[in-house]
Amino acid sequence: MGKLDGQVALISGGARGQGEAEARLFAREGAAVVLGDVLEEEGRRVAESIIDTGGQATFAKLDVSDQSNWAELVDLTVEQYGRLDILINNAGIARVKMIEDSSLQEYLEVIRINQVGVWLGMRAAVKPMKEAGGGCIINTSSTAGLEGYAGLSAYVSSKFAVRGMTKSAAVEFGPYNIRVNSVHPGPIDTPMIRDPELSQRADDDFSFAGPIPRIGTADEVAKMMLFIASDASYSTGAEFVIDGGLTIGGNIGQLIE
Repeated sequence: MGKLDGQVALISGGARGQGEAEARLFAREGAAVVLGDVLEEEGRRVAESIIDTGGQATFAKLDVSDQSNWAELVDLTVEQYGRLDILINNAGIARVKMIEDSSLQEYLEVIRINQVGVWLGMRAAVKPMKEAGGGCIINTSSTAGLEGYAGLSAYVSSKFAVRGMTKSAAVEFGPYNIRVNSVHPGPIDTPMIRDPELSQRADDDFSFAGPIPRIGTADEVAKMMLFIASDASYSTGAEFVIDGGLTIGGNIGQLIE
């Protein structure tokens, strides 16, 4: 018996990184998973790998900033599997640039994907979840949704917005038995953080101030997502932080030394 037997999960940004780890874990726990991503080759490979190991999976191209794409993918999910129980808004991008050096276009590119994409995903998922009698939406924010980082103003703005939208959605959707929570990872070993710009920032800013002195893994985030989707049945509008203690504050041990 899996924790998600009989449930259907839609995961944006499911082609790699945290989304891939979530899709694989959810499938092992009995869910049928639908992966949406702009990375078509990688996404199809993940879905095929899940099927080859006995799971249920479907991939479809998804531009999270396109509302028609969202409508099509939700319709496909319901047509193929009969329902939608879990939505993980995972897709996101980051750009490293100081405010004075950034263009409005560069700022809005991040906002469209990280912020508008989450809003569109929630809006598209509500109707089928209401029809299913409830559901669980998990929005991937960041420690950048809890505190500011230089050079990441667009990313920080978008992740604070995800945190706020999550709380509003939790209030609106609660009467329909739909829980909405946000997850706030710190530095996680994924293709995003291995980008040269961000990996330099991780080395400089994050190495490593947390009580757990290492970067986290995508599998660890996936396990947090599974806990929220399966066991955290009385949690909504909450912030689940998975950062090795990075946002706790100063290390008293360092001060004593």
